[in-house]
Amino acid sequence: MAYDDLRDFISALEKNKELKRIPFEVDPKLQITEFADRSVKGGGPALLFENPKGSKIPVLVNSFASMRRMEIALQVGSVDEVAKRISEYLEMRMPEGLLNKLKMLPKLAEMGAFFPKIVSKGACQEVVKHDGFSLKDLPVLTCWPDDGGPFITLPMVFTKNPETGKRNCGMYRMQVYDERTTGMHWQTHKQGAEHQRRRVAAGQTRMEVAVAIGADPATMYSAILPLPPDLDEMMIAGFLRGSPVEMVKCQTCDIEVPANAEIVLEGYVDVTESRLEGPFGDHTGYYSLADQYPVFHVTCMTQRRDPIYATTIVGPPPMEDFYMGKAIERIFLPLMRLQLPEVRDMCMPAEGIFHNIMLVSIRKSYPGHARKVMSAIWGLGQAMFTKCIVVVDEDVDVQNVSEVAWRALNNIDPERDIQFTMGPIDSLDHASRLVNYGSKMGVDATRKWPGEGFTREWPEVLKMTPSVKARVDELWRKAGL
Repeated sequence: MAYDDLRDFISALEKNKELKRIPFEVDPKLQITEFADRSVKGGGPALLFENPKGSKIPVLVNSFASMRRMEIALQVGSVDEVAKRISEYLEMRMPEGLLNKLKMLPKLAEMGAFFPKIVSKGACQEVVKHDGFSLKDLPVLTCWPDDGGPFITLPMVFTKNPETGKRNCGMYRMQVYDERTTGMHWQTHKQGAEHQRRRVAAGQTRMEVAVAIGADPATMYSAILPLPPDLDEMMIAGFLRGSPVEMVKCQTCDIEVPANAEIVLEGYVDVTESRLEGPFGDHTGYYSLADQYPVFHVTCMTQRRDPIYATTIVGPPPMEDFYMGKAIERIFLPLMRLQLPEVRDMCMPAEGIFHNIMLVSIRKSYPGHARKVMSAIWGLGQAMFTKCIVVVDEDVDVQNVSEVAWRALNNIDPERDIQFTMGPIDSLDHASRLVNYGSKMGVDATRKWPGEGFTREWPEVLKMTPSVKARVDELWRKAGL
């Protein structure tokens, strides 16, 4: 059964001994960050701060901060199960014959069950505040010492495409400026920013926005997924949870939000207005610099009677976002292979903080194949931000970073096998020559062929014979080793 809400997820974490309650007072300013950082790097549990300083609202952090917690969140034994389900749907074809078509009906009905369901009321509107509320009543964290202020870091930000009316849900950090306004850090490549640009082009100045904080884990997680434009994240959340997401219309704007959310902020962005946002201690492990971003004006706050504030911390890897990203890597591999069937596996190491490096193994079929794969990946959605791509042969385990480094460094002639190209760069990349634009590097670490100008003999990797290994296995056990 799908989780009903955030507290249902908390119960599951607690049942699996993956949650620790902190009953004493801890300050949301820096102290909770230090708790969270120590816990994730030490393999510790999710943390529920029941008595945050200055607020009556408990704070949940690190709820996704391990592969085990990601499995609990998605209710699977392994995130590869989700990838398998995706593969099954991608491979589904309408069969011939009436009987075979009838056998397909349950699967088609299941697909229809993923679409979100509009309901008339939800727990997120148990308390409605049009006046007399303040964002400072929420236990919003100031994460790092030089941050520009407190930041909401795990929001589900809902906007609509003004041309199609289709919904988008993204996760953009929000610096709290005062009681009713925040920054809205949607970078230029994100759909929120695209919706803003389209409203500007249409001569509109007011853009309705709704922000939900805390929900069932699949719904929260869907906000970070790198989906194609206008593909509804709430539909994908329904797929992940195996049950439709119930949505309720906001009180003051024409946007729907998850009915099971803990807190909802309703309001608008004036598309002509911007304000200095940041600095912010980011997932790169560095402070992202202050810059001009849109301002979100909160006109109404709705919530549960006893809400829980869900948040996350980013910083020097590995942090919680690494495990969220690792699950994306496994879940979306079938989609990449749909475009690039030669890809066997991929890995984005923690140190690469998602966009800095991708390791890819391929079944090489022709000269220059590795370079074709690099170019294709740079053309795939948010994979366009990948600064370095290392391509190896299919017999290399890309999940073993040490093996990749050994094989790649042995296999390359730097001048021959490294190529550079220019293109879009992640907004948080502080090393690029310009904001949002810079160079990328591809490394062809595959075995070289005569058709690629390599006429020398290529050596074999050292391997012991299977018969010797089997015999020594027996002797090893006999020796008690």
